[in-house]
Amino acid sequence: MDVRRGLSAALAVAATAAAALAPASPAAAQASGVPGSTAPRIDVSDQLPDRPAGFAIGAQEAIRIANGDAKVDETRDGYGRLEASAAVEQPATWKVSYFADDREVAQVLIDATTATVRESWTGDQVAWQMARGYEGSFGHKLNAPYVWLPLCAIFLLGLVDWRRPWRLAHLDLAALLAFGVSHVFFNRGEIGVSVPLAYPVLVYLLARLLWIGFRGRGPGLSPSAPIVWLAIAAAFLVGFRVALNVADSGVIDVGYSGVIGADRVVDGEPLYGEGAFPDDNSFGDTYGPVNYYAYVPFELAFPWSGEWDELAAGHAAAMFFDLAVVAMLLALGRRLRPGRRGRDLGVVLAFAWVAYPYTDYVLQSNANDSLVAALVLGALLMLSSPVGRGAMTGLAALTKFAPLALAPLFAAGPRAGLASRDPDTGGDPLDRARVLEVALFALALVGVSAAALVPVVLDPGLAIMWERTIEQQVGRESPFSIWGQEPGLEPLRVGLMVATAVLAIAVAFMPRRRSPERVAALAAAILVALQLTAEHWFYLYIVWFLPGLLVALTVPSPARPAARDPGPKTTDARRAAGVGAS
Repeated sequence: MDVRRGLSAALAVAATAAAALAPASPAAAQASGVPGSTAPRIDVSDQLPDRPAGFAIGAQEAIRIANGDAKVDETRDGYGRLEASAAVEQPATWKVSYFADDREVAQVLIDATTATVRESWTGDQVAWQMARGYEGSFGHKLNAPYVWLPLCAIFLLGLVDWRRPWRLAHLDLAALLAFGVSHVFFNRGEIGVSVPLAYPVLVYLLARLLWIGFRGRGPGLSPSAPIVWLAIAAAFLVGFRVALNVADSGVIDVGYSGVIGADRVVDGEPLYGEGAFPDDNSFGDTYGPVNYYAYVPFELAFPWSGEWDELAAGHAAAMFFDLAVVAMLLALGRRLRPGRRGRDLGVVLAFAWVAYPYTDYVLQSNANDSLVAALVLGALLMLSSPVGRGAMTGLAALTKFAPLALAPLFAAGPRAGLASRDPDTGGDPLDRARVLEVALFALALVGVSAAALVPVVLDPGLAIMWERTIEQQVGRESPFSIWGQEPGLEPLRVGLMVATAVLAIAVAFMPRRRSPERVAALAAAILVALQLTAEHWFYLYIVWFLPGLLVALTVPSPARPAARDPGPKTTDARRAAGVGAS
């Protein structure tokens, strides 16, 4: 192993250890064009048999059948003359694509054994298979009502204070589950309905998080269920999630990218650049390098075969990220409350994570989004250490770049601003201790980021990384946002982006008095605001802000006095948890 390869592997292991301790489908076969009722797009029919083995019809007949599809007729009425091409797909399928001005505007899948139309698509569903509502693309069996709805019920039954059912905290819990309304339409392939329905929920959660973060007035979440019941339920749900992942789950392109990148790190090959990733995941190099480093231990344990197969490394990584979040929530509870109250609070937070369906949605899709949640949680766990939270912020930012917006908030830490509390004493108008704290945070963030970027600087260079990551993501077009579906809303989006930037900077200075719970609320608010302005949004991203939101729900209501620790003999789980106490 050469020096660069050794350095890359060492950095990968270090990044993954820090994350732990600190707490699609395969590509289609080659396309070819054949004569049909419209002009062919590509004339390479000599490279593909007119009737491959096992096919009852050839390419020309497939195009003739596709020409009679009603959606193709509608598309032709809208665009005029179309160009057609046919490609072989498995199993025994002809994919007939229609183009207008070099843009694919319709697609028909023909069953090559029965000579019938299997599927036909127009609009955004041509380019975006995830918009078609294919069963099992995301979440697999988790989407079944007999799995999803019981999880929702367990989430509510475990966290609701049934003695006071009309508390605002319960509306917050219901809002978290309200993403399911949008999700129903997504599973039907009706993204024109599903996408807009997600935004009222995001707006509500943003408003609540800002209220808690700036006013310090939370719902004081205090479940009625005994803590021991929640602990048993959490343990059962962890086992259920892992078993379901092993028995029935798939690795989407996001997890596949992590495995490919880890393989390249181990082999000392560059992470970024045209052709760095295979054709079936050619844009897999759009994440930060820490994302790929985090997959290295799992790729070493379960080496990549070179194909999009079961990807055991992707499963193992997703399970590790998920369990890391559970462990960190347990630890954070102890950090926020003393003694038994902290232990019980950790159980409540961990239960909420494993019972919430969308955390399992990430796990059963074997995506990398729980890694983002773990790294943001790491910054909250290390809130009292400027070096610790600076390092965790750097790792999170170089995994998926959105957490970089949290840098001003975490730079300030539990106290905002740099001004001295007593400027009339004649001393330095700046609090030198605070200045040093911010400097240490900045040094840690820059140092960790620089170390993670060393292999990238060596090959292929930061310019190529920028082009393949930030530039690629900023320039993408997606129907999975209201901005992508309605380009006329772009001025509103720009205004919201400016407001989000102002918010991200403002929280470094106010509010001046803030508990860790309020910092968590502000961190979650910034991530929600970023998602509101994103060109591409998906349900997997909910877990980015979920831990901060759950912690924010523990901020006590000012109308309730702080509860005293009742001691180990009480059976009142709400008081024992101390979740509503300050």
